[in-house]
Amino acid sequence: MTETRIEKDSMGELEVPANALYAAQTQRAVNNFPVSGQQMPAAFIRALLLAKYAAAEANSELEQIPSDMGKVICQAVDSLLETNDYMQHFPVDVYQTGSGTSSNMNANEVLATLATKVYGNDVGANDHINYGQSSNDIIPSAIHISASLELHNKLLPALEYLAKGIREKAVSVDGHVKNGRTHLMDAMPVRMSQSLYAWADQIEQNIQHIKQLQSSIQSLAQGGTAVGTGINAHPDFAQRFNTALTAKTGIAFAPANNFFTHIGSMDIVVALSGQLKTTAVSMMKIANDLRWMNSGPLAGLGEIELQALQPGSSIMPGKVNPVIPEAATMVAAQVIGNDSTITVAGQSGNFELNVMLPVVAKNLLESIELLSNISRLLADKAIATFTVREDRLKEALARNPILVTALNPIIGYQKAAEIAKLAYKEGRPIVDVANDNTDLSREELERLLDPAKLTLGGIQS
Repeated sequence: MTETRIEKDSMGELEVPANALYAAQTQRAVNNFPVSGQQMPAAFIRALLLAKYAAAEANSELEQIPSDMGKVICQAVDSLLETNDYMQHFPVDVYQTGSGTSSNMNANEVLATLATKVYGNDVGANDHINYGQSSNDIIPSAIHISASLELHNKLLPALEYLAKGIREKAVSVDGHVKNGRTHLMDAMPVRMSQSLYAWADQIEQNIQHIKQLQSSIQSLAQGGTAVGTGINAHPDFAQRFNTALTAKTGIAFAPANNFFTHIGSMDIVVALSGQLKTTAVSMMKIANDLRWMNSGPLAGLGEIELQALQPGSSIMPGKVNPVIPEAATMVAAQVIGNDSTITVAGQSGNFELNVMLPVVAKNLLESIELLSNISRLLADKAIATFTVREDRLKEALARNPILVTALNPIIGYQKAAEIAKLAYKEGRPIVDVANDNTDLSREELERLLDPAKLTLGGIQS
């Protein structure tokens, strides 16, 4: 049997594992919420601890807690984050009280235990670690802080890496011309590079839109305390807190213009999630284009060959599947689903508090993590490594009657349509059918119907 100790809180005594750094309120949450077995994301817990660091520094500067106590609390945060297994001390389920109070008290209790061991005198979870704070402002702040850090450190660099990789590949395949497709049907030719430049532009648009949200997500509710009025916080606490946090993280955080907005709503996070969804939609498009172009290799389009990464079937020898693009489509589906959850949760801002904060944090950070990881995989194991099957491209182009579109200004739409239908019916190259059914010379037809020349309009990069 696990050894226990007795801890007390305002509701009475409770048994807690003897070696646990947390105390009674955390244990009550563990007992109350055996829902999913999922802890709050590590990125969220790290942000929450960094917020406790900034709060301790601000409160000691403002003489709200002793200076040496503030230093010990900051040391406790640093020592905890330096370990590889700090998450073992944060067992509270995602599906807990909607304000995240259980997670806030979990952090307060763990830091109080660690700080007390060094400080000598009692460091209180509520009276010192949580001084000038409420779960109602620090949990929304931790969501913003964690998202800001993950965007800056992971997602934006990963998306930039993907866009760069796509552009580099576009340069290397610029000489390849392929059938364009609309409605999945043959259309006018395009350079393969033009398709890739479009993908890169999609990703770069998403990067710009995410960056436009960074200043908003870096504005924090901290200082509003319980309902937005700032009760029990020093008037200068919010500014000092953000200054300390900025120095600690290297990211420019600032107090919200209106604490009531940041505590009562999750509108900024909903907007960010919406942009992550848009990024996922772009990722889905790119991944599906890769899958179609790779399809076959005999009965499909077979325009490219993706890197063979693993056997594709447990029963069909030699089969290889587009596993990285498939993983990307599943990531996209999950991010889109996460956005739906965040959208619903964002509507639960009842009066002065949103009461679905933990599930917002979980889904938002999962979306950022998934998109960060799949971006690099797509760049390295799909985009950079595919090879072009030039023989298939030329074969399909030679038999594409839609090239006759280039003759419209000369012979008219109706005549061109007749030639196209005849080429389809007879399975002959369009240049041969046009040579038999117009007064244009073979040399002129070959010039007018040259697929490479037909790709020269529009944006090239």
